Amino acid sequence: MIQLLQATHGFVALLLRCGLYSALVLAFTLFAQDSPDGSAARSSSAMPPRALFGPNSPEWSEPLAPYHVIGNVYYVGTKGLACFLITTPQGHILINSGLKDTVPLIQASVEKLGFKFSDIKILLISHGHWDHCAGSFDLIKRTGAKYMVMDGDVAEVEAGGKGDFHYAESPGILYPPATVDRVLHDGDEVKLGNAKLISRKTPGHTKGCTTWTFKVEDGGKMYDVVIIGSVNVNGGYKLVANPTYPQIAQDYETTFHVLKSLPCDVFLGAHGDYYGMNRKLARMRDGGPNPFIDPEGYQHYVAQREQAFRTELKRQQLP
Repeated sequence: MIQLLQATHGFVALLLRCGLYSALVLAFTLFAQDSPDGSAARSSSAMPPRALFGPNSPEWSEPLAPYHVIGNVYYVGTKGLACFLITTPQGHILINSGLKDTVPLIQASVEKLGFKFSDIKILLISHGHWDHCAGSFDLIKRTGAKYMVMDGDVAEVEAGGKGDFHYAESPGILYPPATVDRVLHDGDEVKLGNAKLISRKTPGHTKGCTTWTFKVEDGGKMYDVVIIGSVNVNGGYKLVANPTYPQIAQDYETTFHVLKSLPCDVFLGAHGDYYGMNRKLARMRDGGPNPFIDPEGYQHYVAQREQAFRTELKRQQLP
């Protein structure tokens, strides 16, 4: 088993939904302690290997009925991959293109809500991993949308994943390259009609991981929306002496500083599991206040993820 884990290290699955496999991860971590050089234990510290669970979670490709989040924000992703549509009279902004195979599902969701897929004018992403941008080439081809990506992830996106600091040698995570029309930097504004989104660079998970913030009006009130890109430390990530990403730990530190400084009423993320989507959808169907208005949940999530990062960093700093 240890040999199998080591042989498949290059194919570690990028399962971003934190906590879903935590029990299995713990079992693999403990089981791998007898690895001669400790590499198996290090590679299993956060995520199970691809050979055992495959590169994609089944939920990433399972349809989910689209729903209204708040104001002009709609969910058009799958059960496992979040995609958000921000609508305006002048056209729409889409955050995340999902997998290549899920673009038709996104299109169906947009149209089910009564909007035209061709009215998507701008495509943004959370970060340059395949589960959030593998569909970008096809989606741009279908809509003609302008592609805007944070500076740290542009090279990777335009190379179809080949530039990733950790997964560059894993062919199973490559995707169709797509040309970036605008390179974003921390604090840049993306405007369309009456929508204004602010890109916050929150690196670590990738070098250009992006958290999106903006205001929406709903029921005569204004709300601050935060869509977290990712703060997960994936299995096999080296936080200490990383030759392909020397400042990775410092970047995570920066990210948590940024996230803790953001005002947040509506907590969303690149995966529904980040913000308890299924639980909140059930509450929404029961009526009552909008469950996505959850500032306490945002603060708790950021604190929990920061603690997970610090625990892993401390483990890697041990002699």
